[in-house]
Amino acid sequence: MRALITNDDGVGSEGIITLTEAALAAGLEVTVAAPHEERSGASAMLSALEDDGKLLVDHTTVAGTDALAVHASPAMIVFVALRGAFGEPPDIVLSGVNHGPNTGQAVLHSGTVGAGLTAVSQGLPALAVSLTGSRPTRFDTARVATDQALGWFLQNLGSAYVLNVNVPDIPPGELRGLKPATPASFGAVQAEIGEAGEGFVTATFHEIGDRPDPGTDVALLQEGWATATALRPPIVADAVDLAGISSGR
Repeated sequence: MRALITNDDGVGSEGIITLTEAALAAGLEVTVAAPHEERSGASAMLSALEDDGKLLVDHTTVAGTDALAVHASPAMIVFVALRGAFGEPPDIVLSGVNHGPNTGQAVLHSGTVGAGLTAVSQGLPALAVSLTGSRPTRFDTARVATDQALGWFLQNLGSAYVLNVNVPDIPPGELRGLKPATPASFGAVQAEIGEAGEGFVTATFHEIGDRPDPGTDVALLQEGWATATALRPPIVADAVDLAGISSGR
């Protein structure tokens, strides 16, 4: 089985090494193609640097295997990879391990999850893995959770979805396990708008201090669990009555 491995922290990040090693250990045939620099918060944006249609690609290595440093967003990398840009198209997409959480409604802005949702929109299942904390260090714990999540994921490939996994930044011995979760009603951080002046507005971001609802990804992470949530791209809002909106000449 062929797996495309990407991320939004850049091809030189520690997290993508962890994910690549896990994929290789699982016996997957991997193509590593990730942004040449950090593209955090890119969501599912399709962007590249060249105006003439050229996608710039540099060769490098990740976890001892050949890799591509692509001058594009993670979603763009997935989009073109599925069309044979980097060789045989993949069967699945693996994204991460992200440096920081992708929980609650914040997944809307995540380049890590955005890569997975792009895959799903093209009919392929995806796994996205994130390690909590502003400067996470316990990639050994992320590896433990990734191995478990990847094993389950490979046995449940019947439909296209993103298995979004978040791992607490704690020692492996303190990890309680991997548990299904619902997304919290807020993201990992919130913003406060401050001074507005001539040509600028100040905004500060800080971690959420509110008590999350039990069973949500944020709550379970605080309790020492790694969390798993199944996601799909936006679908038609069938509760909205659009009768009468039609017009024409």
